[in-house]
Amino acid sequence: MLRDFLFPAYHNFGLSVMLVMARIAFGAMFLTHGLQKLANFGAMSQSFPRVMGLNGSVSLALAIFAEVFCTLGFITGFLYRLSMIPMIFTMAIAAFVVHANDPFSAKEMALLYLFIFIIMYIIGPGSIAADYFFTRRI
Repeated sequence: MLRDFLFPAYHNFGLSVMLVMARIAFGAMFLTHGLQKLANFGAMSQSFPRVMGLNGSVSLALAIFAEVFCTLGFITGFLYRLSMIPMIFTMAIAAFVVHANDPFSAKEMALLYLFIFIIMYIIGPGSIAADYFFTRRI
């Protein structure tokens, strides 16, 4: 009885709506970084950091894949957790490899996205997501 009072039936719907809003907000902000890289691919590929033995063009292409294409999966909830793995990996590399020797202010944005994406990965997409609708039909 106390549970029903504290957590009414619309509680789950409210959480799902909040998850969608978070996916759209964080996804849209992250997408802008990827679109900027995509628009300036030619110029950025010359100076993009070499990571894990890959040249700048390949590293940039992988970052664009994570920041544009995987972000679209994150926003829509399509292959949600699978699409978040490259996003998490990209932010971990940005924070702990690319900006390893930089001051905290240089890694702050990468760490912020990293922790948000880890939390969103654990929570899941919610019931208002493409994955939820596809799995209900199977």
